[in-house]
Amino acid sequence: MKQTLLTLFKRLEPKKGTIAHTAYDAFFTFAFTPNEVTHNGVHVRDGMDLKRTMVQVVLAMQLCYLFGTYNIGHQHFAAIGQYTEFFAGFHLKLVYGFIQLLPIWVVTHAVGLGIEFFYAYKRGHAVEEGFLVSGALIPLIMPPDIPMWILVLAVAFAVIIGKEAFGGTGMNILNIALLARVFVFFAYPTYISGDEVWISGIEKVNGQYIGDTYGWAHGLFDWIFKGFGWATFGGGGVAVVDGYTGATPLALAYQGGWEKVTSVYSATDMFWGNIPGSIGETSKPFIVIGALYLIIIGIASWRIMVSMVLGMITMGLIYNGLSEANLGTAFMAVPWYYHFYMGSFLFAMAFMATDPVTAASTNTGKWIYGFMIGFIGLIIRVSNQAYPEGWMLAILFMNVFAPLIDHMVLQRNINRRLKRAKASA
Repeated sequence: MKQTLLTLFKRLEPKKGTIAHTAYDAFFTFAFTPNEVTHNGVHVRDGMDLKRTMVQVVLAMQLCYLFGTYNIGHQHFAAIGQYTEFFAGFHLKLVYGFIQLLPIWVVTHAVGLGIEFFYAYKRGHAVEEGFLVSGALIPLIMPPDIPMWILVLAVAFAVIIGKEAFGGTGMNILNIALLARVFVFFAYPTYISGDEVWISGIEKVNGQYIGDTYGWAHGLFDWIFKGFGWATFGGGGVAVVDGYTGATPLALAYQGGWEKVTSVYSATDMFWGNIPGSIGETSKPFIVIGALYLIIIGIASWRIMVSMVLGMITMGLIYNGLSEANLGTAFMAVPWYYHFYMGSFLFAMAFMATDPVTAASTNTGKWIYGFMIGFIGLIIRVSNQAYPEGWMLAILFMNVFAPLIDHMVLQRNINRRLKRAKASA
């Protein structure tokens, strides 16, 4: 069977030197493991080529995709006062989330891969594999209601300026997915920050939250659902204003600390992911499962993950101490362990900070790199009301310092060995 498919692929091979051949080569090496995965054995120490490695990272995100898809639908229906129980209207929520997520995923890959195919063709080399992970991450870190034109600009900026300008996969110094998000944050902040975003299909009109009218895609599914005797989408609705807030847990923490947060969202809801937020960041158990999978198969660094947790705990305890001394804000008083429940710390730890291209490479450097992300990220989250999250900026900041950290670690080791050599001479 494999030989038959291989023969078929080879018959379809376009003329070399054309953009069609560039696209063909990308899909061919994705479908079949190359006979030669590296030239010198320096950066690859087993039989897995880079595409296979990237696929494993993408697989680790699939539970986040599944839950995120459902949560888009659940948050929408809960906002308009329908099917407020988490598993009520299951089929409607899952389909609604899928219809909202699919365009984000398609546009991300169409723009990102299109740019990579073009640069590969112009440079005369094969399409590189890095966008497999970036393309999977970008939809997960975007709000479900992001306009497509903004997403196009963000992906194009991240790939061209953050990656291709530096030479392509493996040459970038900043995480590409985070660069797309930071572009949206600084260029169009009202779409990715503030109190009234993150719920798909909801807008505020004259002080009242209005649910959108479902389009042709929902009508198609209504036709299917009617055949099974299930509930249908019907038309849009008006949110129950008394029972709905557009604020995220982090925004509420700024307003009144942990008590304000738990007045809207329970700790259980935040842990399992029944809250508004970026598509992939909400369900903590599924993120942890993905992180453990990456650690077990040896792709992600456990040192970066553990040190990032330690850095966040350290700064959290400092803030808690300042609060007890009446020197801080209500957000500083949030117990350090509840910072795991709110926002995207665990997602950033598992899938962003561990990027092998932009993170520190030495073992000691990984401890320093991860610790500083956790430490600095919490400072940004708690002390910067303009951006109540922190991990994106902290990771990008430490991306820049990662080469310096590795240089200092290596230089320290060299100096220590020179001293031992001189002492024994």
